[in-house]
Amino acid sequence: MAGLAHGGHAPVIIPILMGGSALIIGATIDSLYGLIPFFGIFCFMLSAFFANFWRDPDRPIPRDEGVLVSPADGHVMFVRRERAVGRRPSKEEIESGVCEFDSLTGDWFPEPTSNPLLFETEQRFEAVVKGQESENDVYRVAVFMSPLDVHVNRAPFAGTLHRMEHRTGKGLRRGPFVAAYKKESQYNERVRSVFKGENDVFVEVTQISGALARTIVPWLEVDTEVRRGERYGMIRLGSRVDLRVPASLFTPNVCSAEEQNPSHPKGEFVQAGSTILFTPVTD
Repeated sequence: MAGLAHGGHAPVIIPILMGGSALIIGATIDSLYGLIPFFGIFCFMLSAFFANFWRDPDRPIPRDEGVLVSPADGHVMFVRRERAVGRRPSKEEIESGVCEFDSLTGDWFPEPTSNPLLFETEQRFEAVVKGQESENDVYRVAVFMSPLDVHVNRAPFAGTLHRMEHRTGKGLRRGPFVAAYKKESQYNERVRSVFKGENDVFVEVTQISGALARTIVPWLEVDTEVRRGERYGMIRLGSRVDLRVPASLFTPNVCSAEEQNPSHPKGEFVQAGSTILFTPVTD
């Protein structure tokens, strides 16, 4: 069935078969006081809901040189310049006693990696004060995906899926699951993917589960080559996707909800694979 994402055929087809069978039984054998036809109609409605959720439309991919496209459909929550101030510690660093502990986010070593722009491990970032910018800063764009948006995620540029890791809350097998539209949801259960492009440029895409969306499904393996806008995974139901890029190489190209622009009160609506989030910095 064209236009459906991986795994979407069964949730759409099975209710159709059940609904059709119910209507036939109700019309030819016994309607059970109208309950069987009602069940059949409910199955068709359920199929329509799943078809909308699992839809995977083709998208025109920009051909502009050096641009980064949105990895997700939804409204832009915020665009922020940040700097790494910590990272996930090694076992030895945890045993050294110098790590910081947070009950929500877990253990942090109070220094970033030697090159934060390689995104070698999950890092803790803080907003950069205007006038104190540096070459190690990143821009982060957060996109909120409502339950009605397309949930297929796409690669922001052409390159290689360099790294992927699954994270949960400290000591949790699953979760936490804060509502995705809240900024605190950045530490929900998540999958962090790092893409490597030309000239050893790295960008980080984090798929974040929400209060309803609790299943992140990567479709590609590490070291797989990707095209700009190529599908690489999805999140089931409402959720959020964050994109971090080197601030010295890219300039944001979208309007966020924080800017309170009357034209985009919820933030600019972007489409995965089509909307340009960042343009390359030019001299």
